Amino acid sequence: MSKELILASQSPRRRELLRQCGVNFTIRSADTAELEHADDPASLPRLNALIKAGAVADENPSSWVLGADTMILFENQTVGKPRNMADAARILQMFSGKAHQVITGVALICRELGEKRCWDSVSTVKFKELSPEVIGQYLSSVEVLDKAGAYGIQEHPEMIIESFSGELANIIGLPLEELKKQLQDINLL
Repeated sequence: MSKELILASQSPRRRELLRQCGVNFTIRSADTAELEHADDPASLPRLNALIKAGAVADENPSSWVLGADTMILFENQTVGKPRNMADAARILQMFSGKAHQVITGVALICRELGEKRCWDSVSTVKFKELSPEVIGQYLSSVEVLDKAGAYGIQEHPEMIIESFSGELANIIGLPLEELKKQLQDINLL
C-alpha cells in the first residue's frame, strides 16, 4: 500500500494546515480548469476537489493524492476571489452584518488501489456591521485578492468577524478533523 501523500494544491494555507496533521507530503499542483457552475452550488467544492486530486492521481497512480477546494455560499450564490480591490470592498460590504457558509470539498484518491474518498465540511461565518472606514482599514491590512470572499479569518478577524460556527481550519481552507480520521484509516497518520 502506498505511503506517499501528495497535496494537489499551491495554497500556502493548505500546506500549513496539512503540516499541522503531522503527515509527510509532497506538493504537485493540479493543472486543471475548475468548474464554476453546478446545478447545486454547494456541490462545487467537492467536484473541484475531485478534479484537482484526479488530475494529479493520474500522473501518480501509486500515491494518495489530496485535493481540496473552498468556496463561499452567500444567499445561495457562490462568492469567489475578488477581481480587484474595488470588488473586494463590494464583497465585504455585501457580507456586512450577515452570515455566509464556507464549504470545503476534500478528495483523497489512490488510482492503484481504486480508492476514492470525498466529503464536504461546512462552517458559518457572521460578519460585524462594517463601515466603509473599517473595510478600508481591513483591505489595507490584509492581502485579500487571493482569498475567496475577500478575507482571511486568520488575519485581523477582530475587525470584521462577529462569530463563526464549525471548524476554523475549514474556514481557512482544509478541514482537519475528518481529514485526520481519513488519513488514519488509510495508514498515513
